[in-house]
Parts: sequence; C-alpha cells; structure tokens
Amino acid sequence: MTPPSDPHNLVTKLTDQRPRVRVSAEEAQAAVYSILLAYGMEDEPAAIIAAHLADANLCGVESHGVMRILQYAEQFDRGYMKPTGRAERSHQDGFFQTINGLKGHGIPVMKQAFDWSMDVARNHGIAITSVVNLGHTGRHGAFADAAAEQGFMTILIGGGNRTLWRQVAPYGGIEPKLPTNPYCIGIPGDDNGPFVLDFATAMIAGGWIYAAQNAGATLPEGVMIDKHGAPSVNPQDYFDGGAILPAAGQKGYALALAAELIAEALIGPVETEANWLLLMIDTTRMTSADMLKSRAQVIFDDMKNTRPAPHAKAVEIPGQRERALRDAANGHINMPEKTWQDIRALDQKMAFR
Repeated sequence: MTPPSDPHNLVTKLTDQRPRVRVSAEEAQAAVYSILLAYGMEDEPAAIIAAHLADANLCGVESHGVMRILQYAEQFDRGYMKPTGRAERSHQDGFFQTINGLKGHGIPVMKQAFDWSMDVARNHGIAITSVVNLGHTGRHGAFADAAAEQGFMTILIGGGNRTLWRQVAPYGGIEPKLPTNPYCIGIPGDDNGPFVLDFATAMIAGGWIYAAQNAGATLPEGVMIDKHGAPSVNPQDYFDGGAILPAAGQKGYALALAAELIAEALIGPVETEANWLLLMIDTTRMTSADMLKSRAQVIFDDMKNTRPAPHAKAVEIPGQRERALRDAANGHINMPEKTWQDIRALDQKMAFR
C-alpha cells in the first residue's frame, strides 16, 4: 500500500479530497472475497462479486467499486439481502423469461441473467427477460461489454422500490421520490471494443453519495439539494432528507419515471432492490459481425476526429474509455485511505466472527 503515484490522473467525482492510497487490485479483491466468504457466501458468487468490484475501480467507476463491500455487509447484517441467494429461471415462454434472484446478491444473479438471455437470443434472435428479487447489481457496463463481445446488443432498464430508495427529486420538486433508475445499452463496436452506455437518470449515481460520506469528501456542485431545496455539496445533507437532482432536468426525470413504470407497473411489485428489464438481440440476425464492425469503425472515427474542447484531451467512445482506464491502472486502485482502512478492519473483524 503506497500513496497514489499520479493523483492528477485519478478518475473520481469526489471533491475536497482526503489522503488516498494505491492498493493492488488483487489485494482489494482478496479482501472483498474474504469478507463475503465469512458471511457464508459460496466460493463462485463471492469470486464473481470480488472481481467485479475491483474491476469497477480499475475502470474508473469508484462508485461501484470495492467500497461497496461496506454497504453490502450492512445489508447482510440487517437481512436486506441474503449472501446465500441464487438465481433461478422461474418462468419461460418462448423468448420471454423471468429470472428470480431469491433475495440474493445482484451481481452474480445479473451475470446469470445475461448468460441465460444470450442462450435464448441465440435460438430466437431476441430475449426479453425480467430480473426480480435481487440485491445491488453492480456496474452494468461490465455485463453489456461481455455480451457485446459475443455479438449481442443489450438494453437494460431498472427501477422500483421507492419505499426504500427515495433518492431523486422529480423535476420541479424538492422531495426525494425516485431511485436513480439506471439505463445501460451495449452494442458491438470496432477493434477497440464495444460501445457501452451506462448511466443513472440522476445527476450522480447514489454510490457516489456513499463514497463521499465514507471518504469524508464533498460532491460536485449542481448534483444535489438539501431538504429545503437549497444546493449542497455535503453528502450528509442527502442523508438528512435531501435529494439528488434528475439528470438534464425534465429529461432525466422522464427517463426515471419510464423506468419506474417498466419496473413496477409492467413487471410487478418490487422485492429487495429493483426490477429489471433486459432486452437481448443477436445482431447477426440483422447484419454480419464484420459489417457491423466496419460501420461502427466509421462512426467512431468520425467522433474521435473532432477537435477537442479546451477542457478535454480528446473525444472518447463510451465503453472504450473504461477499457483504456483499466489498462492505464496497471492493476492498481487509488482509493480514499479511510475507505481502505474500513475494508481491512471489516475483513479482520469477520475473520474472528
């Protein structure tokens, strides 16, 4: 564990930075894995979750990285989700299917849902999957990237459980009403990788609020308000009744509300964290893999051959940017020192449980 070698190259939305440390992804992954096993999780899902969280950090998505194990531990302790839950296919009718997570952790369940959906789409050209009764599902871009590499276009939309996850104020209001209801779209790309769009319908993902609170940091301006509707950068104001703002005003609000209707009005009452609609399309039913790649190359090159703005080095392609960050990280994570101390303390505590 050493100080970050290049703090200016850090990808984070946290401001007022406290000390950070440089930790090997392997060490961080091992700590998460150890904690999950101590909670009674089986080896395979524990390994999937640990690798997923460490990879999120390497890809520059700190909000969905190893700091999440602190939240997961608290959720296991209070019975919000089960460390022993597993995915099952509870319904299938042609290319329609439902995957039930049995109140388990969402990352291995979502991975299974993507895998099963690819199997269905290979046979039918398309799969329409409802994913229900599961905990936090991690960085969706990782699943979309893996599917796109195998020739599939995916659209994932999630929402629901406003009782527990009142996080975002609807446009024109100041009270938190909606979850951050993310969307993720993955499409096969060129030789540099797929296109992957993975975003919350709020100005910031909820994970960044938790990351800021744990690290003793503040948030960027313009992403949240306190309980009186006044702008704030203090994460504690969110936990004291404040709200995250919808992304792009009425547009983010409308997308979040659409996700809420899909999750609850269409799929049904939400158990645990959220309901998800996953659309999987076998792109080879529409065009050849080589043709799609060559067309994508033309589009991507056109975007990247844009003169960069003063604040940017270059125009990047979503999805390929995360891959570049992973390569540049060289197997190491820069994380707040307090967050790493808390993870190590939890690991040591669970070892004597």
